[in-house]
Amino acid sequence: MNVCDIKKGQIVYSKAGRDKGKCFVILEHEHPYVYLADGKSRRLENPKKKKELHIQITHYVDMTMNELLENDKRMTNAEIRKSIDQFIHMDDQEL
Repeated sequence: MNVCDIKKGQIVYSKAGRDKGKCFVILEHEHPYVYLADGKSRRLENPKKKKELHIQITHYVDMTMNELLENDKRMTNAEIRKSIDQFIHMDDQEL
């Protein structure tokens, strides 16, 4: 995985730990860690700190999320859940 491939607002899967297989949105990237939230168990108020090696990146970046995160604008846990749900339903349709 290339560090340049990691973007705020990108959907990723956890590859290790008790949250293995879950979808998250990248909130922040501080090499070698990323901060993740899913809007449910990991909320904006308490993001998950995870090593880059322990995530599987997707090529899906929610541009609305990216714009909010890059400009330090306010977002909600509901918006994160909606973004993940859109990605999952889009992924199901492609199968």
